[in-house]
This record gives sequence, C-alpha cells and structure tokens, in this order.
Amino acid sequence: MNRESAPPQQSTPTGRTICRQLRGKREDIADLITRQTLPADDMQPFDPFLLLNHHGPQIYPPGNRGLPFGPHPHRGFETVTFIVDGSVLHRDSGGHESAIRSGGVQWMTAGSGLEHAEESPREFLKQGGKLDILQLWVNLPARLKFTAPRYIGLQREEIPTITADDERVRVHLISGTFGGATGPVESLTGVAMTTVDLSAGGKVTLPAPRSRNVLLYVVRGTIVVAGEEVPEFRLVEMNEDGDEISIEATDDALVIFGHADPLGEPVASHGPFVMNTREEILQAIRDYQSGKFAGKVQL
Repeated sequence: MNRESAPPQQSTPTGRTICRQLRGKREDIADLITRQTLPADDMQPFDPFLLLNHHGPQIYPPGNRGLPFGPHPHRGFETVTFIVDGSVLHRDSGGHESAIRSGGVQWMTAGSGLEHAEESPREFLKQGGKLDILQLWVNLPARLKFTAPRYIGLQREEIPTITADDERVRVHLISGTFGGATGPVESLTGVAMTTVDLSAGGKVTLPAPRSRNVLLYVVRGTIVVAGEEVPEFRLVEMNEDGDEISIEATDDALVIFGHADPLGEPVASHGPFVMNTREEILQAIRDYQSGKFAGKVQL
C-alpha cells in the first residue's frame, strides 16, 4: 500500500527576547558630546560590530570649530557613519570627497589602509546648527584585511525607504534586503544595515536570523522589544531564541538595526588599526609611518 508523504513542516518564525541593555558611557571629545556603547565587556554577542560612538545630539553656535576628526589612518575594518542631524565632510587618501547631510550615510572600507578626515563643512562652521551623528566600526575577516579601500557616500534620497504599519514605520535600507528592496551598499561580508523611523504607536517586525548577531541601538525615543521598554541611548543584546525582532514605539523613535554573521576570529586592536595579531598591528604602524598607505588626505 502506497502512502502519500506528508508535506514538510514549515517552522513559524519566533521573536527574539532581550538578554541585556547597555548604556553608553560619556567620553566627550573636546566640546563634542560623545557616548560610547561598544566595545562592551563581552564582545562575542556583537561580533563583527566593534565600536559604536554616538556624537551629540547638541547644537553648535555660529563660528564653531566643528568636528575634531582631522586626518588619521585606518586598516583592517569598515566605518559606517550615520548623519542624523547636521552634515559631515569626508575626505580620504583614495581621492574620495563628499559632504553628506541629515539622513545620509557614509560607508568606508579601510581595508589595506588609508587616511581620512571627517570634518564639518564650511557652512556649518559659520552658521552652526544641530549635530547628531553615530559611527559604527565593522570588523573584516582575515581574508579581507588587505582588500582595496573604498568609500560610498549616500544622501537621504539615495537610500530606499520601505513603509509599514500605515506609514507609521519607515525602514531606510542601507545594505541587505527587506520588503522586496535591496540596499545600495553591497557589503563585503553580507552585513544587513538599516535605520528605522517609528511614529508613536508604530510597530514593525524585522528579520534577525538565529545564526547572525544583531545590532539594535535606540538613537532617540523609547521602544518596546519583547515586552521590555528600551529608552534612548541604549544598545540591546538579543538572545538567540528566535529569528525576528518585533519593535513598537512608545513615542517617536529612531533606531539603528542591523545583523551580520560573526567572524569568530581573534581581534588585535590599537587605536585606528584592527587586525588579528599583535604582529600585524606593529606592521600596520610601520606601514603607515613609512607611507605605504594610500597616500595622504588632501586638505
């Protein structure tokens, strides 16, 4: 007697729960308000995300000195800069230059090494205004530490926006896929990265595969995740007990949300260099000092 085989069971996605919340500590740089949330005491749940600095929010007066990030080198990782308010002028030794305004993103791959500067445009120095920016460092695996440097600067209008919940939620897709759209940045390591605007009461469910580590940071406002309230300036470590994350906004909120495959490699870091061994760090310092990076920033 032949029996029909039963159709394969489809697993129902489940929501992740919160393991802990991390509050950024104040580490002001000159007159720039700075909160540093990463690195944390245990970096494993955030691998490959290395550092998260939140600069601002604050208001600069007319005739200010602007951002204090003059020419400096990097090797071995990527920087993702989110401009919430204000503007950032990027110049690097690879010949890239762009001023990105509110709502835009800068994605730089330092790779084998380059020098760059992140400063305020002349107009901002003269007129002043709101400033609120964040910078995230994303590690590169050993096989890509010496990849060619690159830079992508995106204005707000160049980033796809997917709306949900009667337009009370707006997902700005930087890299990866969501809602049938693909972000304009093709990550070398498959990092998915978004910013999410939520109006009060807005709800959204975002994919968070169990095999990947999640970055969830509240830039402003308050959200609720798995029944737990998360206020602004908090980074959330998620348990690996689901494959999606549901967010509800208590009031108007802005969230940075991303996920990536962990590298599981040793990390050796010193200032602007992130490699796998101490010997590679010493070599990076020697290479920079001997002019082997991609030239110098032209100011």
